[in-house]
This record gives sequence, C-alpha cells and structure tokens, in this order.
Amino acid sequence: MRRTLHVEALARVEGEGAMTVEIIDGEVTDVHLSIFEPPRFFEAFLRGRSHTEPPDITARICGICPVAYQMSSCAAIEDACGVTVDGPLADLRRIMYCGEWIESHVLHIYMLHAPDFLGVPSVIELAALDRATVEAGLALKKVGNDLIELVGGRAVHPVNVRVGGFYRAPEESAVRAMGERLRRVRETALATVEWVSGFDFPDLETDFEFVSLREDDRYPITGGRLVSSGGLDIAPGEFQRHFAEFQVPHSNALHSRMLEGGDYVVGPMARYNLNFDRLSPAARAAAVSAGLGPECRNPFKSIIVRAVEVVHACEEAIGLIESYRRPAVPAVAVEPRAGVGHGWTEAPRGLLWHRYELDGDGTILEADIVPPTSQNQPAIERDLHRFVQDHLALPDGELGRRAEQVIRNHDPCISCATHFLDVRIKRS
Repeated sequence: MRRTLHVEALARVEGEGAMTVEIIDGEVTDVHLSIFEPPRFFEAFLRGRSHTEPPDITARICGICPVAYQMSSCAAIEDACGVTVDGPLADLRRIMYCGEWIESHVLHIYMLHAPDFLGVPSVIELAALDRATVEAGLALKKVGNDLIELVGGRAVHPVNVRVGGFYRAPEESAVRAMGERLRRVRETALATVEWVSGFDFPDLETDFEFVSLREDDRYPITGGRLVSSGGLDIAPGEFQRHFAEFQVPHSNALHSRMLEGGDYVVGPMARYNLNFDRLSPAARAAAVSAGLGPECRNPFKSIIVRAVEVVHACEEAIGLIESYRRPAVPAVAVEPRAGVGHGWTEAPRGLLWHRYELDGDGTILEADIVPPTSQNQPAIERDLHRFVQDHLALPDGELGRRAEQVIRNHDPCISCATHFLDVRIKRS
C-alpha cells in the first residue's frame, strides 16, 4: 500500500520551499528540502557597483538579520582596502549586532518555535493561553529592535551603516538610556531560559561537525577565526579551501559541504559547543541551570541555546554601553584599491561569509555570499531522515507536525538561502 503524508504549508519559517520524504517498505529512502523560491541574484546585483554600496544592498537580503549582512560586507570591503576598524567604532558595531541577536532570537523563540512545544498552532493561540509571557517576549524583542534603530537609524534595513563605520555616531546620553532598558529586560531574558528549559524535548542526538567563529577573549559575533569540532582553524581568506557550495537538482538554493568532512552545522548550537567558555558568567550559569552542559547535540534543545545567547547579548551590550564614549569621527576613510577581501560574522542563524574582488577605483568585479541556511540545508535533511525513520509509527498528521518542528529547530531563513513550505511524505 502507498501512504502519502501531505502538509500544505509549513508555517513559522521565512521563505518558500517544499519537503518530500520517500518511504518504501518501512525505510526512508530519500529526503529533499526543496527551495523553489526564485534565486535572488544579489551577487550579480553587486557587480559593477561601488565598494561603498554593499552595506545598503546586502541588507535587503533579509529583514530579520540585515545587520549581519551589513557587518560581513563591511568587513570584506575593508579587508580588500587594507583598513581595520577598531576601538569605539568596532564596539558600536557590536552593540548594534547584539540588538539583532536579541530581536531575531526572541522572534524565533516566542513566535515561531515555542508553539511547537506547547501544542498550539501559532503565537496567537499561545497569547490566549499565556498573555503575560508573550507580552514579556515582545517587550524583550522591542528592546533589540530599538537598539538597532539607535545605532543604525532604523530597525529594519538600517541606513546609518557605512564602510568604515557609520554616518553618525549616537549621543552618549541616548546610548546610556538604552543600557537602562537592557538592564530591565535582562530579567526577562533569564526567565526565558527557565521557561523554555521546561519544554518536553524529543530524543535526537546529532553527530555533525560544528563550525563557528571563535574570538580571542569573547563570544563570537563580529569576527575571529573559524574553528570546528573536528579541529579546523582558519582565517576568512581560507574559507574556499575547506568549504564548497554545490547545486542539487531539487533546489534553487545552493548547498554547502566541508571538503574534508561533509555535512556540518552552523548557528547557535555550533557557537555554544565551540565557545561555551566564552559566554558571559550570567549566560553560562543560566545554561547550567537549564540542564545544559558544555556540549549540546540535541537540535530540539536549540531553543534553550538561543535563549542563553539572548542573555549573553544583553550582558555584552550592557558592558559595551557602560564604556561607550562617542567617537571623534563616525567613520574611518576607506580608499579603494584593487584587491580581494574576505569577511565573516556570526548572524543569529550562523556563519555568514562574504568575498569581494575590487578594481582600482573600487568597482566590484565579483561578489560571493554564503549565508547560514544554505550551509545547514544538508544537515536539516539528515535530521529529517533520522527523525522520520525513528517515528514511522506516528499517524500522518502527527508525523508531519513533528517533521515541521525538526526544520524549525534550525530557524531556517529560506529567503537568505536563495513564506510557506510544502511538506510531502510518501509511503509505499
């Protein structure tokens, strides 16, 4: 007998795609996460543009994590031009990036992922059951958005970012006031860790290689070297020697693999596993209190890891704000020159790598962007394969619901990789 499980639309993800699982004689034989959203051609848009334009253009790739694209593009252009941005300007960039981590993680935790664990279809129904908790989450998210707006000029697609720094640096009084708001919502962030740690987590231990940045003395956000659980330790310019994108027939989005190893995982769980010792004391204590150790390999518990990173982002932003002094100039000069530059940062969803080739007057000749979700797509398919195989006894409706949750564990931003997902499970 042929058995087909068909889910019309996977809600609570960003982007458009489809999933098909083939089951023959009780064995999962094939899993395809198909991205049918059209390619978006941002790399092509950048060719022929000035070296000053990538922060504004690439920000439009995503409305949830535009800061990640701006910061990675700035890092790559500045590398090509031989410029280092440090001191107060680098701190200001990191403050804004903390705001993005807060708003993006809280959006996923409260609006997209928690309903899976609480048996409700959306945050609307969750608010009807527990209005106070949802309102607290929204207040926490708003502080993240407002922090981006304070530094970047607006919360979505910031307009104050430029290669070399900013067009204008915020006043110290405004930054200090934001610090007070962060102190107030820090308790909400800690309460979020406690809340999600009480969810019921299915068993699913993964054996993927974790890949993330690692900075010398702090949790990775705006730079560092790339490391892996398998021992890799490289600079931005070495990325293409160890990682390769490839096309699959069932998707418009590229996949990525490690040339020495195969599938790998980027994102909160990778950062956590490779940088537990770099978390702030409060975030580390919250993780231990939530039952996490220095290593977490259950993707369903990624919701706890994201909550821990929200605590860390609040703590880090508060510390940077306390020492903030308005820089004498809002940006350093970045004069064009012929060359190739590489840059990466840790977007909320994971490693985001940019490469630009410039000619002598700063015109962009080539651009390469490798976003987190395309790197995680093979791992998502493997998670789905294993989970579906282990739960074939579930009724179609429940199996489909749980398969959707497996995908949401990774918080995929499908639009970045190339708002509904069509899920099909075929049984023969």
